[in-house]
Amino acid sequence: MRLLLTGACGFVGSTLALAMKEGWPDWELIGLDNLSRPGSEMNRAVLRARGLRLFHGDLRNRSDLEGLPVCDWIIDAAANPSVLAGVDGQSSSRQLIEHNLIGTINLLELARAWRGGFIMLSTSRVYSIPELASIPVAAEGERFVPRAKEAPIAGLGPQGVTEVFSTEPPLSLYGASKRASELLACEYGDAFGLPIFLNRCGVLAGAGQFGKIDQGIFSFWIRSWERKRPLKYIGFDGTGRQVRDCLHARDLVPLLAKQIQRPAANAPRLLNVSGGLARSASLRELSAWCEQRFGPAAVTAQPETRRFDVPWLVLDSSRAEQTWGWQPQTSLETTWAEIADHAEKNPHWLETASD
Repeated sequence: MRLLLTGACGFVGSTLALAMKEGWPDWELIGLDNLSRPGSEMNRAVLRARGLRLFHGDLRNRSDLEGLPVCDWIIDAAANPSVLAGVDGQSSSRQLIEHNLIGTINLLELARAWRGGFIMLSTSRVYSIPELASIPVAAEGERFVPRAKEAPIAGLGPQGVTEVFSTEPPLSLYGASKRASELLACEYGDAFGLPIFLNRCGVLAGAGQFGKIDQGIFSFWIRSWERKRPLKYIGFDGTGRQVRDCLHARDLVPLLAKQIQRPAANAPRLLNVSGGLARSASLRELSAWCEQRFGPAAVTAQPETRRFDVPWLVLDSSRAEQTWGWQPQTSLETTWAEIADHAEKNPHWLETASD
């Protein structure tokens, strides 16, 4: 079995690569990365030391893909992962679409030519922002709790947001680029008879993540607290009660392995893959954990809510459990402790990974 893993030198890609090398040593893993993200070079050195075969290439350039060896499966872990991408002044809207959509098209064409399977790591941000923002919540202790019984919303159940929740725009340019990629992948699967799986991930976290506030919020918060950098509760009256779920990236690997090893034709293509309610937390709860670990720190408040922010977003992964027997394995405490340990051992990681 030969696999192509894109974004191999990013946090998620490198975590997947190392876990696959350990759990499935007979698989031949080919990594591709454009090394544009600060910190990628460090991961490249680690992966090379573990015997991973790496190619330097950009998914936006078809010619960069022409020299790759034929693979049985493509796992697409390359993307611009920020919900603010294209509108924050740090990257252009064209760059975002080229990275997240044109790159997907080039990979789907590669899968078609190879007659191979395609797995895409998608995102919870393909769900409609107005619908997510309309979920009624109430403050209970240190977090918001949904009150869906007061105003039932299609696709919102007791365990969170399901795969049938609305994906109507607006989604953000980032969310729209990922949703468009999902749709195209499904069409390629039907048109050319390719096995296709689209895994919508909650907030991924773990040691070595290049945490930024709009991407790896758990890693960003823990590392910033440890370094005594300024922190702010943004939006929702500045209370810090907004809630997201947290999933360690390595917990994805058993699911990916099952999808690759037995890609049943009747298996659902779209899956939520998240930490769920048991691994969800508010920023206030995370702050309390950080204070216990590192001591007190000041957190200021910015009451105004940003345009893409939502008060509560937890994905229901019941379909993944029912179809593949998959559940996350790493506890919230273990994930946070791993991030904190890495922060203490690598005091300049935030600066290195965000230069």
